[in-house]
Amino acid sequence: MPKHGKNFRNKLSAVDRAILHGVEEGIELVLKSTYAKFDETFDIAMKLGVDPRHADQMIRSSVTLPHGTGKVTRVLVFAKGPKEAEALEAGADYVGGDDLVEKIKEGWLEFDKTVATPDMMGVVGKIGRILGPRNLMPNAKLGTVTFDIGNIVRDIKGGKVDFRVDKGGIIHSGIGKVSFGNDKLKENLLAFVQKIFQLKPSTSKGIYLRSIAISSTMGPGVKLDPIAVRSLIS
Repeated sequence: MPKHGKNFRNKLSAVDRAILHGVEEGIELVLKSTYAKFDETFDIAMKLGVDPRHADQMIRSSVTLPHGTGKVTRVLVFAKGPKEAEALEAGADYVGGDDLVEKIKEGWLEFDKTVATPDMMGVVGKIGRILGPRNLMPNAKLGTVTFDIGNIVRDIKGGKVDFRVDKGGIIHSGIGKVSFGNDKLKENLLAFVQKIFQLKPSTSKGIYLRSIAISSTMGPGVKLDPIAVRSLIS
């Protein structure tokens, strides 16, 4: 069993894991629990009342956070003709077709997200075995296979977050940086949770939001009151 360092143990001692906190109180506690010398990511983990083994309860989507993620995202676009120019104008870092495919086949993976126009998916399919396991494959369900290249690139650059429920019914994601402060983190958190509720499957029975916890990259987890969180969602 891994042992935590002294800094973590000191911060953990200030967090009562039996208490369910309100959103603002919980965020403040996370911010007080940071100790790393870098700007830590602010994470959220939600346990949902779904069974991902059933296709109609597999939750996978994306949301654009009001204040972004605080992370610089390198976007690669597979496009040609006018769409290539549109992608570059929107801020894409790399744009191309067969040339990028060959480069990726040789081991180049210096990008974080990929987007493709539908007519380029035959080309992208050649490297599906490389991109797929790394969650880098363009996906229509996530809006990354589209002719609306400009808007999707701007969304990704502006803080679009992809997420999916794991086999245990848990969704985990980074939703900002601790440097954002309480107000911006609260708005990002509520936008994320609201999106999750919009995706609630009709076949999900019982309590949908079972538990919710927040933390910084290096800090201890802080539990939030699911009822209190739900009450803040419009």
